[in-house]
Amino acid sequence: MPEWPRRFSALVKGLAAFDNLIVIAYHGERRPAVLYREYTDPVVYLPMDSQYLGGAYLLDPFYREHLKGDVRGIRRLMDVAPDHFRRTHYYNNYYKQTTLLDEVAVFANITENVTLTACFGRDRSSGKPFGKREIQALRQNELTLSALMEAHWRGYRPEGEAEAAPAPLGQRLREALEREHDIRLSPRQAEVALFILRGHSSLSIGLHLDVSAQTVKVFRRQLYAKCNISSQAELFALLMPLFARLTEKG
Repeated sequence: MPEWPRRFSALVKGLAAFDNLIVIAYHGERRPAVLYREYTDPVVYLPMDSQYLGGAYLLDPFYREHLKGDVRGIRRLMDVAPDHFRRTHYYNNYYKQTTLLDEVAVFANITENVTLTACFGRDRSSGKPFGKREIQALRQNELTLSALMEAHWRGYRPEGEAEAAPAPLGQRLREALEREHDIRLSPRQAEVALFILRGHSSLSIGLHLDVSAQTVKVFRRQLYAKCNISSQAELFALLMPLFARLTEKG
């Protein structure tokens, strides 16, 4: 196994004990790559290759942080997750499988489009989240940790970097729905669908779109009617297979 990630792991463990670590490279809107992982309980990463890399990452709060661009330092998952994240089918059907109880990521910028995250987790191995002092210690050292990652992986470039960037997810999703299900969504309806699956309440969606919560509820009703569904669970079941195919080529 690579020596530098092990040393980095030991350094962070001196600040906050963790049960698992995974380093993920995000490259624009393409499928991410796993650069390193370690764990106490192997069950924590069993859904990673098939489910997370197979499309579930599109709903991950850490992936959404990457898309903001120029992100460095520490992020705790539940601090950046949408207000209804724990109600989502992503959380209940994917995240709970991992047995993760808490997760903190160190973000590092490699290029304009490439972000690395070193995600440190607490799972059923320890059975408890990170403590206040541990989070404080990580935050006090966050820029140093980011700088160390950037220095080590400064030469990293993902496969296919020279290829043209894919179309925005909403556009690709609309095209796939029309092609495979003969469902024609407007750009706004596709946008609302993605917000719902990521765990945003109507109020949160309204704040992002600069419309009222009541208007969001109208969009939601229109979306469900076009898709012939009546719940978030059905929306998840409809769209997740499409996500997997949309990311097959990275």
